[in-house]
Amino acid sequence: MSATAATTTDIGARRASGGAPPRTLASRITPKVLIASLITVILVLGELRYQILGGYDRLALALSTCVLTEVVLCRLLRNAWPRSVLSSYISGNSLGILLKPAAGVLWPFGLGAVITIASKYVLTWRGKHLWNPTNFSMAVLVLLAPGSVTILSHEWGNDLRVNAVIWAIGLLTVARARLLHVTLSYVLAFFALAALRSGLNGVPYLVEVAPITGPMYQLFVFFMITDPPTTVSTRRGRVLVAVLIAAFEMLLRLGNDFHVALAAPFAPAPAIFALAIVGPLAKLVDLSRQPPA
Repeated sequence: MSATAATTTDIGARRASGGAPPRTLASRITPKVLIASLITVILVLGELRYQILGGYDRLALALSTCVLTEVVLCRLLRNAWPRSVLSSYISGNSLGILLKPAAGVLWPFGLGAVITIASKYVLTWRGKHLWNPTNFSMAVLVLLAPGSVTILSHEWGNDLRVNAVIWAIGLLTVARARLLHVTLSYVLAFFALAALRSGLNGVPYLVEVAPITGPMYQLFVFFMITDPPTTVSTRRGRVLVAVLIAAFEMLLRLGNDFHVALAAPFAPAPAIFALAIVGPLAKLVDLSRQPPA
């Protein structure tokens, strides 16, 4: 029997017995696994070089609270055990990385973890959650406690090696998730709108562009605006939403440049707030145009 015939026979036998071809290693590495891997790498490199966590107790509190909240809410509201706690792991690590409260303050990591996981169960419509969970909790904490909570900014510096790791795994992740167009749309819009901001406020263009080279923005463009459950259903819609987020962020930045009182509460994290406002509205419109499940 030839190799081709033997392969055909094997496939036929598996189909007849109801079996499926074995999964390859690449097929097992899902976007979520890549995200979790990236976060772990970032934590290891960042803590070794920049002490980005400010203490492992912060990370331990965020992780344990996220996982515990996931288990409790899943049991209470769905009468089931979570299929996986990988999402909780990612959320807990994200909070540990991105939240920067005052020294010695731990409560934002516990409260932020509860808000993050609870939003997936409570803030839903037609079975879909509207906010990126981590984005929502960070926006709430910064808005309600601006004196105690800030967002990761320049603490990591601009080390090319660290940035190269983030970009390599980040690009691989969004490419695997088929959401690279979202990241690119936002980045291109940010660069274009930075020129507009520069012309309006007189700040040099490179200064306006500089924030996107920081670690918070890199995590933002790869893992927040591309969150599959909270993006809209069409490619054209996702591109439009990414551009709208960049445009709304520009308005928030300009509002603070020109001392508009309404924009002041959003000054600590304009990108986070832009996504927290535009993203859910876009998702709500997208779901309303689809027939109910």
